[in-house]
This record gives sequence, C-alpha cells and structure tokens, in this order.
Amino acid sequence: MTNEVIKIENVNKTYHMGDETLHVLNDITLTVQKGDFISIVGPSGSGKSTFMNFIGCLDKVDSGTYILDGFDVLTLSDNKLSEIRNKKIGFIFQQFNLLPKLSALENVELPLIYSGISSKERLTRARNALEKVGLKEREKHLPTQLSGGQQQRVAIARAICTNPEILLCDEPTGALDTKTSKDIMNLIKSLNEEGRTVVMITHDMEVAKKAKRIIRIKDGVLYEGMED
Repeated sequence: MTNEVIKIENVNKTYHMGDETLHVLNDITLTVQKGDFISIVGPSGSGKSTFMNFIGCLDKVDSGTYILDGFDVLTLSDNKLSEIRNKKIGFIFQQFNLLPKLSALENVELPLIYSGISSKERLTRARNALEKVGLKEREKHLPTQLSGGQQQRVAIARAICTNPEILLCDEPTGALDTKTSKDIMNLIKSLNEEGRTVVMITHDMEVAKKAKRIIRIKDGVLYEGMED
C-alpha cells in the first residue's frame, strides 16, 4: 500500500497574454509522502503561487496528472473539488484571511459550517482547535483585538478543525516579526509531527530549513534540495 498523498506528473500551465505565451509550470513532477513536510522556495514570479493554487485544487492546469490521496484531481467536477478542498486540505495564508466581524471561535467554525456539521459538534471542534494553538482564553476576541501572531494561530486553528490530511501554508510567517515567526513555525512543525502532511511556500530560506525537504522553483521548473 502506497503512502503517497500527492503525486504530480508532467504538469504544465501556460497563460496567454496577447500574442505572448507565458509558461508558468513546466513539466513539473513531484511526489509527497504522507507525513512529509516540504517547503517550496523561489523568487517572485517563479510560479510558486500558481503551483500552490494547483495543489490546493484552486486552479486547473493544461496537462499532466495529479493524484491527491487517491483522487484523480484533473478529472473531477467543481463540486467534487470543493468537497475535497474542504475535507482534505487546510489552508494557512500570509494575511490570515479572518473575517473581521466574527470572533476567533466563529472564524474557526466556518469550514465546519460548509461541511454540514451540527452546531454542537462545530463548537466542540472549534474550541479544541483553539486550545491546541494556545488561544482557549481568546475565543470571543475579534481579529482586531488580537496580535498578528494570535491572528495566525486562529487561522491555523481554522485550518486544522476539519482534521485535514494536508496543510498548505502560503508564506505563513510573511507578515510576522522574527520571534513570532519562530513560534508559528514551531506550531506548524508540531502539527507535522502529529502526522499531518505540510506543503509550505516561503521566500525565507531560514523558514524553509524547518521543513524535511526543500524544493526550489525557478521559471516554472522544480529542483530538489538547496541551491548550489
């Protein structure tokens, strides 16, 4: 039985701008094992955000194969893709993406509402997730009443409350100071050590080194390991 949770083969993505064709992903192949922690690093415009959107089933590609936890992603309907995103993937963004008028607890509950889970179960799961990230006492606070690090912890609680197989982190420390960044990375590492698969985009090589594997992307091409 395979432990591959992500298997990508020969994926290509182009954008057409007038007469110009921009090759954003060039024949990309990548396998990620269950419980792995990989960081994807590359300069602005290298294709890493497009690649992350593709892994997260937010964007489609022109050709290739993508098997996500046994599902052939490129053959699925939009409704099935939404279901897979909600159940199998937790998203952590640089800007937190919290709704300002909702409390920390209500923000964490949101993905569970879309899953059709009962209000009682939602409350239990959301509180457990906030406790895991160390914010049990802040559940009634609005995002504006929380520091940047606390807001990111709420966002991480929201990402894990559906118990996803995979965490996709897009510059998770990009808006934080150095000390807070270390705290958030320690939290993400602990979630990985519990068995979650983590795929993280970052421009910061010190952050990237926290992962088990470093994948570089340049001009839409993947390279394994540190740069020579």
